[in-house]
Amino acid sequence: MQNSAFQSGHFYLPHHPPWPRPHSALPPSLPPGCLTSVLSSLFSMLTFLLRPVGILCLSSGLLVMAQFGGDLSPRMNQAYLTPFHIKNRNVGLKVEGSSFTLDGSPFLIIAGTIHYFRVPREYWRDRLLKLKACGFNTLTTHIPWNLHEPRKGWFYFTANLDFMTFISIVSEVGLWVILCPGPYIGSDLDLGGLPSWLLQDPKMKLRTTYKGFTKAMNHYFDELIPKIVPLQYGKGGPIIAVQVENEYGSYHRDKRYMSYIKKALVTRGIKVLLMTADDGKELKRGHLKHVLSTLHMKNIKKETYDTFFSIQGHTPILMMVYTASSLDGWGAVHNTLDSHMLMKEIRDMFNYSFSLNFYMFHGGTNFGFMGGSAVLDNYLPMITSYGYGALLTENGEYTSEYLVFQEFFTSSFGVPMPQRPDLIPKAIYKSLLTPYYISLWDVIPYLKEAISSVKPICMEKLSVNQGNGQSSGYILYEVMISTGGLLTTKNHVQDRGQVFLNENYLGVLDHFTNQLTIPTKMDYKDIPTLRILVENQGRLAYGQDINKERKGLIGDIYLNNSPLRRFKIYSLDMKTKFLKRDLPNIWKPVSFKPRGPAFSLGILRMGNYPKDTFIKMEGWTKGVIFINGRNLGRYWNIGPQEALYLPGPWLHPGSNEIIVFEEFRPGQEIRFTNISHLGMVFWRVNLHPLRSSFWIFLAELEIKKAEFTIFQEPELFLIAFA
Repeated sequence: MQNSAFQSGHFYLPHHPPWPRPHSALPPSLPPGCLTSVLSSLFSMLTFLLRPVGILCLSSGLLVMAQFGGDLSPRMNQAYLTPFHIKNRNVGLKVEGSSFTLDGSPFLIIAGTIHYFRVPREYWRDRLLKLKACGFNTLTTHIPWNLHEPRKGWFYFTANLDFMTFISIVSEVGLWVILCPGPYIGSDLDLGGLPSWLLQDPKMKLRTTYKGFTKAMNHYFDELIPKIVPLQYGKGGPIIAVQVENEYGSYHRDKRYMSYIKKALVTRGIKVLLMTADDGKELKRGHLKHVLSTLHMKNIKKETYDTFFSIQGHTPILMMVYTASSLDGWGAVHNTLDSHMLMKEIRDMFNYSFSLNFYMFHGGTNFGFMGGSAVLDNYLPMITSYGYGALLTENGEYTSEYLVFQEFFTSSFGVPMPQRPDLIPKAIYKSLLTPYYISLWDVIPYLKEAISSVKPICMEKLSVNQGNGQSSGYILYEVMISTGGLLTTKNHVQDRGQVFLNENYLGVLDHFTNQLTIPTKMDYKDIPTLRILVENQGRLAYGQDINKERKGLIGDIYLNNSPLRRFKIYSLDMKTKFLKRDLPNIWKPVSFKPRGPAFSLGILRMGNYPKDTFIKMEGWTKGVIFINGRNLGRYWNIGPQEALYLPGPWLHPGSNEIIVFEEFRPGQEIRFTNISHLGMVFWRVNLHPLRSSFWIFLAELEIKKAEFTIFQEPELFLIAFA
């Protein structure tokens, strides 16, 4: 997906707020009731701006279809068009006039997206049964190159990355598959699912026929495609279509590229129907001859349908990405859906025989450092939960929209749906103390020898990971300085760097802050060390700038306009190996509230049947949680995500080790809940007219608390929503 956080099918937030600019700054002291009035007005205006609007222009598209005499019948019996019933695989999915056919019979594609890599393997069957029970007949899934080949030449297709078993379960459940093997898949993943080691090449041109890219891609396809071939329809498998790349019309840096990818698929044995997918604006640029064009719901106007039919005749319309919401980013407003608008558009599409793919049916979780980032006006890292307005919650529970969809599909097809699977049980475990900790500074001497370099080196070019560089996590830079002054970055900190003088915290450098003052008075026995702990918060998942997405310090850092030299660099990728082997066993009892960055340790004990739960990091600030050596994901108290999903299969009877890497101040305990909290948001916005900074907490459209403060940078306006 290439939707921004605030501009998707249903939500649009203008770049320039439409409210009037006040003539003067707000006074440092406000009359009673004035603050409440201001906050209420701001909330009302933002609520108006986030009002959902349908942009599919369905009426225009349907009129165009009607002019061609399209079949407008909403009822179609497809009960026997399943992998169970079709044994003789003679004719797969085909385009016959204005309709799809499967095995020669009319077929309406009703697909939903589930990403196997965002769902614990133990729950694959559960989520697929729920997709089937809702009335869907097809699953859409994507294959992320970066997860399957994290190091050049090292391939992983087991455990949670065993997509072959996943697709076999899809067939057993009675669903068909539309597969999106990339090489680029978007899907709001780090670098859109491309491996970061590609960026070691300074001349790399991703998603083009540049030799460095195609050589790596061909090597990957040589491993991947032979695993897909036997799962195709003609071989008795459930795959009925394969998507070529993803939304290339919006990138379009090489006219030869899409044909190259098509040939790479076909020559390796892909024989099912091929399709492309683009938003309405870029439909023509992403089109391939003799390949079916499908639509993503963005930028669809009346002219979109005219273009669609002009390039490929009166073929069926597949809305390959129909989404009810959009991604959530840290510090951004939690996106919600309008079920009434949603069902109106679904009914309209079905009345005129549109096929569709609902993105996402079940979003799952950005476990570890899987999630990428987006750019609206500013860089927006994605949260750990990948809810995306899905019909199932992150832990697989039914939403009210799921029930509405199921009822609609039942009435549309005139056949009863399978019984809904029971819900997976949850638990609220007793709060857990973390009685042990290790400061990051105590860990450093036990790590592998630092990499010495005159200049800073970015993550991707570090000589680690068998020469593949560092993909994710943190990276620590140390440099000796003899004086204080003004530290400037020139946007070379990607993405967020905490700055320390020895072990004393000074501040943060990030996409918003490019300079920091280093104290000029230094009372140290030895020459002090300037330390910059940089976090990779996720590479861009889409856009024209993905070739530039290197992380860490990507260029010089300046002190008083002079570039710093002679760095020591430590790779802190936070992988399982780091947790189990590199992290020293030098835990200290907590006798006081420690300061981060530090690791905290706690033991969760349980009985014979662990259950799903959510971890609520109340009282903690920002960091990463590890369960039995597995990276659960990021937490951050700016919201909107307040609780992290912990799948029961990740726990085991007896003792479970929980390690928390906290960047600032560790909390006193880890709490558990049975609810996914995706409400409160502290949103940072530039509003120059307001010469002050507010923390506002709004819940259920009601102001509950407001605190007014004056900051040195008064244009930073902080809003909290529920």
